[in-house]
Amino acid sequence: MNIERIGVVGAGQMGIGIAHVCAIAGYDVVMEDINPDALGKARAAIERNLQRQAARGIITPNDVAPALRRIRTANDFEVMRDRDLVIEAATEDEQVKRAVYRDLCPRLGVNTMLASNTSSISITRLAAATDRPEKFIGLHFMNPAPVMQLVEIIRGIATDDETYHAAVELVKKTGKTSAQSEDFPAFIVNRILLPMINEAVYTLYEGVGSVEAIDTAMRLGANHPMGPLQLADFIGLDTALSVMQVLYEGLADSKYRPCPLLVKYVEAGWLGRKAGRGFYDYRGEKPVPTR
Repeated sequence: MNIERIGVVGAGQMGIGIAHVCAIAGYDVVMEDINPDALGKARAAIERNLQRQAARGIITPNDVAPALRRIRTANDFEVMRDRDLVIEAATEDEQVKRAVYRDLCPRLGVNTMLASNTSSISITRLAAATDRPEKFIGLHFMNPAPVMQLVEIIRGIATDDETYHAAVELVKKTGKTSAQSEDFPAFIVNRILLPMINEAVYTLYEGVGSVEAIDTAMRLGANHPMGPLQLADFIGLDTALSVMQVLYEGLADSKYRPCPLLVKYVEAGWLGRKAGRGFYDYRGEKPVPTR
């Protein structure tokens, strides 16, 4: 299967990053979102990120304009009719993703592959909600996609070999490295990473250390590039909670129980960087711990 034209559903942080990566690799990209304002902001963000990469020597200045020309935006699924592959990057909510597939699948060509960028939800179950489970696969780009080198590839029970090999080639062409994961809750990276973050929240919840102490301890004591609470804010506390709920429900093990403090922050709308507040308050000149 030869992939030349890619569709991206969702103009959030992940959709923006995936469109960016695919355009730099030479693919014709169309990015869809129901919110026209989000599409405008997405295109501006991609241009800023491309300019930043050019300034750092990751790409050349001459790469920026052609990459931008390869990206079109739309707020209707009709633009996906000629795509070879469509990557769904909607919010990490199974019902939202199923609703996307209900509207999207009738507008796809019969041979179009469909991928989800889900970070935790069963690929087999998502595939079963489409009209093409054999052409459905998980392509979990890490965040931020233009920077991170890994893409998890997850086959559902029905995913055929042609779709899998096409996904592997796509990842190679974007300059990323793939890791194949079995279709278990949260796959590889988040199966390991999110329980660590959840434990850091428990450590805060139980008063073992402050936000600053916990993050400093893990940066300097475990040589992590950022502390787990800072990382949680970057990922989004709603996403972190969603992954923990998938693990807890999917594996029925109490060690994956989401920390009540994480639930409380999400209920308050303190979702991290994107909301201006999480474990840190980002509304001033520098982030300040909220506990």
